[in-house]
Amino acid sequence: MLWFVLGILLFSLVLYLLFLPLEIAINIAKNEYYVRIGGLAKVALEGHEKEFLRIKLNTLFSKFYFYPLRKRKSGAKKVEKKRVGKVNFRSNFKKGLKILKSFEIKKLIIDIDTGNCIQNAKLYPAFALLDHYNTGTFRVNFEGRVHMILHLQSRPVNILKSFINI
Repeated sequence: MLWFVLGILLFSLVLYLLFLPLEIAINIAKNEYYVRIGGLAKVALEGHEKEFLRIKLNTLFSKFYFYPLRKRKSGAKKVEKKRVGKVNFRSNFKKGLKILKSFEIKKLIIDIDTGNCIQNAKLYPAFALLDHYNTGTFRVNFEGRVHMILHLQSRPVNILKSFINI
């Protein structure tokens, strides 16, 4: 009976993890770049005073910081792996495209100024057409602002479906 209850709990936990929302957010205006998995974890890229870049990992009860551009110790030697076989670029590209299609655009705002008034005038009709079809909000300004907000959402089960249906 105990194994049955543990099996049901494990199965429900896996099912819960498959249906958690996976969010990717890019906000240039506020300098926010993160990936969030439900309420369990959030991985964010942020600037740092001494280092150029750091990765902040928030889990349920703790925070971790990683510095990916920091030099490694010279005592540790890298082991080189030899490639075996040919890499199929077309197959990898199709897989990546199907994974990208599994995401849903929740919010898209683009507000740009190219710095050239003629290029801005050329972009204006294209942005007006894109804005008309409700795919997002597209604006051209002549004030020097460059803003982009992109918020994507998917579920791990949709990403697994894209692998299975390839």
